[in-house]
Amino acid sequence: MHDPPRILAVDDTPENLEILRLRLEANGYEVMTAADGEEGLAKVREFKPDLILLDIMMPKLDGISVVRTLKQDVSLRSIPVILVTAKADTRDVVEGLDAGGDDYLTKPFEHRALLARVRSMLRQKALHDTVESQALRLEDQAAQLAAWNRSLEQTVAEQVTEIERMGRLRRFLPAQVADLIVAAGDGDTLLQSHRREVTVVFCDLRGFTAFAETTEPEEVMTVLSEYHSCLGELIIRYGGTLERFVGDGLLVVFNDPLPCADHSEKAVSMATGMRDAIDEHLEQWRKRGYLLGFGIGIARGHATIGQIGFDQRSDYAVIGTIPNHAARLCEQAKSRQILVSQRVFGAVEPLVEAVTVGELSLKGFHRPMPAYEIVRWLG
Repeated sequence: MHDPPRILAVDDTPENLEILRLRLEANGYEVMTAADGEEGLAKVREFKPDLILLDIMMPKLDGISVVRTLKQDVSLRSIPVILVTAKADTRDVVEGLDAGGDDYLTKPFEHRALLARVRSMLRQKALHDTVESQALRLEDQAAQLAAWNRSLEQTVAEQVTEIERMGRLRRFLPAQVADLIVAAGDGDTLLQSHRREVTVVFCDLRGFTAFAETTEPEEVMTVLSEYHSCLGELIIRYGGTLERFVGDGLLVVFNDPLPCADHSEKAVSMATGMRDAIDEHLEQWRKRGYLLGFGIGIARGHATIGQIGFDQRSDYAVIGTIPNHAARLCEQAKSRQILVSQRVFGAVEPLVEAVTVGELSLKGFHRPMPAYEIVRWLG
């Protein structure tokens, strides 16, 4: 609705148009006029009035034809039409109402009847506009809700995909590496080969080969499950990165991919915790007739770190002499013994009780390497 309401009067008699204009404008309405049906249609399309007063008998295009045209146009059919006839011929009135007219008046106009019908039609137009506005608002809200639902569905799908991706990454990569890949969104960059100083812990069970050769596979797997569960909790607690399982052997890295300034201290502290935690299992295994022990080797230095493998399967790996050094120290360790390299001992000396083992001839190393046994953690 316009404010004030806009009324179009269409009549081929100028005197009638003038009467309508004066009476309606005196009551606060905006009035437009047209002298025939064609002009009336043009002004309806251009100005979209709120009400049309339409003479039936006109040259060029009569009022009934105008009504039919208006009601066939979706954008104009809601405009109410009061048909105006100069004679009380019911056939014209009936034909006009059948064509889509909403009410009728006969000439000459009775002032109060004219205004009453105008007000009635404008109330209907206002009600229609309100309903249409509410319908459009509901459509907009429905569209917005549908868009929100699509967005929510997409977000949920992305989150499910991310969870599935995280699950797959955690199956094949250390948890810290998987977390960083997901957070960064760029695993290729994160896993590119790089050099970094790290501390590597290697541990395994003494006597495991003989045990595996003489024991039922189910019992072997049970022992490995207990063993891995026990050590896995400590690895997570101390922030180490489990680089790989090698049967009963575990290789744990500190200072990659998560930087850690005191990586040797954490590695040695974790190792003493592992030794204490595994003692209870060693006793239980002994009661079941399994003669097993536990040894640890720790080395520090620069290594090459990154992704190895192929497109269907890849691993995060630490390459170089440092993991080999830790593994060879572990080979030399007796049950419950923790052997560390000279660089590791230098980093933790104030924090441990240790004894010198001397220089050890380690497989793969051209000269004897000094080693120290960690007796107790003091830090």
